[in-house]
Parts: sequence; structure tokens; C-alpha cells
Amino acid sequence: MNSNIDFNELWASQKTAKPNKAALMAELNKYKKTNLIKMIALNLVLVATALFVVYILWSNQAKLLTTKIGAVLIVLAIVIFVIANNKLIVGFKNISGAESNKAYLENLLAVKSKQLFMQTTVMNLYFILLPVGMGLCMYEYARKMTLPGAIFAYTAFVLWIAFNWFYLRPRQIKKQRNLLDGMIHKFQLINDQLIAD
Repeated sequence: MNSNIDFNELWASQKTAKPNKAALMAELNKYKKTNLIKMIALNLVLVATALFVVYILWSNQAKLLTTKIGAVLIVLAIVIFVIANNKLIVGFKNISGAESNKAYLENLLAVKSKQLFMQTTVMNLYFILLPVGMGLCMYEYARKMTLPGAIFAYTAFVLWIAFNWFYLRPRQIKKQRNLLDGMIHKFQLINDQLIAD
């Protein structure tokens, strides 16, 4: 038995199936359309939420400054998120059907960069401003509750934020990255194939 097997050479010599460009374009168009719909729907929900927060603040005539500051932080978090999300929407719209393979790849890499900024900087800022704002808004109403009721409300709130931060957010980020990385890899294979031919 030969113990001097070069695994790197063996791995490099494997034949990989080249992606079908037509199928890849259909997959890209589906991915683009699905993401655009999700991002636009998210923007609408967030804008409606911001308007609802402003309406609640206005109609309840909040008496404490903490409630007003909290509402401003909630709206600010939403505005920052929507602005960043709109830049990502523009990135997706820039991927058009009349581009070369290299241009598709470059646009996908640009979308990946914007998506990474969204998933790190923007999401971190959002998840700092939103809970702080909500906590401040809740204070005025928690003061009117019994101590066990207030403790329950804040505990449920903290658990919900923790669940979103530690469970839902990482899963969503991983799913988004895997989909986009898969598309980029397939376009890279086609690009390499065209260069080799």
C-alpha cells in the first residue's frame, strides 16, 4: 500500500460538474425576485411599525421623558435599518439580464459586501437601539404595574430579544450567506470555464 498519497493533488484532479448557465440564470432571477419581495415587505412592515410607535406616543400623551426618548430610539433604529435595506435593494436591482458573466460576478460580490455590512454593523446598531428604546418606552407603563407584573414584562422582553439575537439572527445570516456564496461560487466556475476556453 502506498502511504505517500498526495491528497491535494488528488483533490485538485477531481472533475466537478460545471453549472449550466441557463439554469444558473433562472436560479439567480428567482433568488433576486424572492429577496426583493422580502426586503420591500420588510421595509413596509418597519415603516408601519415606526408610524404605529409615533401614533401611540402621540395619542397616549406620554408624560415621562424616557418614553419619548425610547420612541425616538425605536424610530431611529427603524430608519437606519430601512435606509441600509434600501441600499441592498438597489444592489439587487443592479443585477440585470444584459450583463456578462464577469459583471454578474462583480455585482454579486458587491451585494455580498452590502449584505455583510447589513448583517454586522446595521443589525448590531439596530439590536442596540431597538431594545434600549423599547425598554425606555416600557418604563412608564411598567411603573403602573405590580412588581411581579413589571418583572414578568421585562423578563419576557429580554428573553425575546435574546432569542432573536442568539438564535433567529445567526440562522438567518447563515442562510443568506450560504445562498449568496453558492451563487457566487457557481458564477465563478462559469467565469473560470470561459477563461479556460
